[in-house]
Amino acid sequence: MQSVIENPDNLSTALKHPPKIIPPPSSSSSISAQIPKNLLKPQRYPTHLEAPDISPMARIICEVLTRASPHDIESALSCTAIDPTPDLVQEVLKLSYNTPSSAVKFFRWAGTVRKHTAYAWNLMVDLLGKNQLFESMWDALRSMKQEGVLSLPTFVSVFDSYCMASRFNEAIMSFDVMDRYDINQDVVAVNSLLSAICREGNQTARGLDFFEKIKAKIPPDGDTFAILLEGWEKEGNVAKAKTTFGEMVIRVGWSPANMSAYDAFFTTLVRGEAVEEAIKFLQVMKGKNCLPGLKFFTNALDILVKQNDVTHTISLWDIMVGGGLMPNLAMYDAMIGVLCNNNDVDNAFRLLDEMVVLGVFPDSLTYDIIFQCLIKNKKVREVGKFFFEMIKNESPPTHSNCAMAITMLFDGDDPEMAIQIWDYMVENRILPLEASANALLLGLHNLGRLSEVRRFAMDMLDKRIDIYESTMAKLRNAFYKESRSARDKYDNLERRWKTSSM
Repeated sequence: MQSVIENPDNLSTALKHPPKIIPPPSSSSSISAQIPKNLLKPQRYPTHLEAPDISPMARIICEVLTRASPHDIESALSCTAIDPTPDLVQEVLKLSYNTPSSAVKFFRWAGTVRKHTAYAWNLMVDLLGKNQLFESMWDALRSMKQEGVLSLPTFVSVFDSYCMASRFNEAIMSFDVMDRYDINQDVVAVNSLLSAICREGNQTARGLDFFEKIKAKIPPDGDTFAILLEGWEKEGNVAKAKTTFGEMVIRVGWSPANMSAYDAFFTTLVRGEAVEEAIKFLQVMKGKNCLPGLKFFTNALDILVKQNDVTHTISLWDIMVGGGLMPNLAMYDAMIGVLCNNNDVDNAFRLLDEMVVLGVFPDSLTYDIIFQCLIKNKKVREVGKFFFEMIKNESPPTHSNCAMAITMLFDGDDPEMAIQIWDYMVENRILPLEASANALLLGLHNLGRLSEVRRFAMDMLDKRIDIYESTMAKLRNAFYKESRSARDKYDNLERRWKTSSM
């Protein structure tokens, strides 16, 4: 007997107001894997013209579906003499979301040749639902029940389509009728519907209402609370997150398996400026061996570093490391950065040494953060020493930090180190050179070392390095205060400068 989906002319409505569809939850990989994730996005779907790896047979079928008139599609498909294998049917359906009517005709035609797989049926249900053809979708579900291929992934697709259409009540109605289709209303089904609701913008409260009504009948698990907490995180609702987290602890206790829930909860607290409370919770959880994962600590450090909150950043870091979590390079760079911003150079060096011992090797950014801090704090001896360490480890400073270092070293009575940095920049092409070049000339000028000023300036002009007009004005004043010979040397330098700038 032909199913209703194989005979679209006789599509009837078993439900006057069929329920909505919700996408599969991230917590149920076995379900999600059965419905392609690219088909769960409410954007425009890819066509066969955009598929880079489409098979030749699928391309022929898709060309027929898009070019043949609606009345001629089935006969045109038969004329291709192509065998609609399960793999081919699935490939074509995935590329036919933008042409549901043609997809139905193709599905009907393929069904006359061989029996459809459960996956093909699920794709057909998803295709109909995503195009808001809900009555046809429910006809397909009834046919699937008759064929014995109906399963939870089918309802996951139904939930998804309804929620994407903002028809949440019908999504919940779909859950309510699952038992009539011999599908268990278990916690995985609950989480599937809850995930779909909460994934839509600012709908976590609606998801919570569903949870409150169902939790007595179907006990929640850690994934249930993770879905809600991720919703509160997205909406930034600290008060609701604390209430949900409290109920989670009572119902499912403490477990490292609930990591995603912990990540969402603590991220909500930190973003909601409830950092002090987050620190207290974390200290309790550390004792229970249930700390959140690196995802949370990475996000939290990023937030606190942007706020330049060194006190809470250090507390968070100590809890993380004390709990046995290994920071990565980006986290070390962030931590060293906030310490340097608060002029805590000693602890920055301590972390630099620690990360190497733990096998996390610093990069150019790590060194540059510390180098800049040393410059700002006018640590003359340390700047020179650290510069050599940087080039030894093949992580030279940026051109801007080199310029700052040259200026600071001249001010700090270490002109020879400033000249060494300049020579290194020229030899190793740390570009651009202009800022450092002018800093060098002004530093030598301030020390009255005019013969070196002229030598370096001539060399810079030979290399077509720009000397600023303001720098030339200061040099002119210095040379013109000296002898006639000094003035002549400046005039010669100025002529070269004007020629090079033309």
